[in-house]
Amino acid sequence: MMKKLLSAAALLASSLAMAAGPAVPLDKAPIDLTDKVSLQNGAKLFQNYCLGCHQMQYQRYIRTFRDLDIPEDVGMANLMFTGEKVGDHITNSMSAKNGEKWFGATPPDLTNVARVRGPDWLYTYLRSFYADPSRPFGVNNDVFPMVGMPHVLQELQGKPYKAYETRLVDGEAKQVYVGIKTDGSGEMNSEEYDRAVADLVNYLEYVGEPTKLEAHALGVKVLVFLLIFFVLAYLLKKEYWRDVH
Repeated sequence: MMKKLLSAAALLASSLAMAAGPAVPLDKAPIDLTDKVSLQNGAKLFQNYCLGCHQMQYQRYIRTFRDLDIPEDVGMANLMFTGEKVGDHITNSMSAKNGEKWFGATPPDLTNVARVRGPDWLYTYLRSFYADPSRPFGVNNDVFPMVGMPHVLQELQGKPYKAYETRLVDGEAKQVYVGIKTDGSGEMNSEEYDRAVADLVNYLEYVGEPTKLEAHALGVKVLVFLLIFFVLAYLLKKEYWRDVH
């Protein structure tokens, strides 16, 4: 009973924190759903670094391949690792029980995470991890304090840490926080890592609403049709009422 009460309290605290908004200013995510190269790289990053814990149970492999112009044989060889069928949903083998045991809570499904959190939040969050030996996985996060997940992209970014500089503040020398930097041990430099995160967030944005570009294109066609119909209706009205006195 006590465990359930503590879980409920933690959930309520998390909800209130989300409602209050992020304490850290969010960076603008460079979203471009027409950039198929970016989306393809984002899909690769998700499959290699995120799928082990997070599912996309509402998205199918075949839909991803078709929308992102990935040939089925290439997608099956490079983005499917455990014998799934191309028509299957993007899921993993982690049970909810094991997820809760290992991480304290079941890792959430990420199909709609970009719609819930927003791409700017995700883009800033994935670039805001820093080393914190007091945490179970050795990292914390500026955007999501006391985060309960490891920094899965650390091999790409390197070990991040909070950087401080000595500056004069009101005439006194003080240590001022200047942001997160890395130790240079990653496979990418800072610009490359930011681009990789942008690609991953771009992909998550696409998965949250795969028909977004189609809907926008259809919306433009409908508006053009209505404009033409309005002009024709107006001309017909003028012609009809011309001889009416």
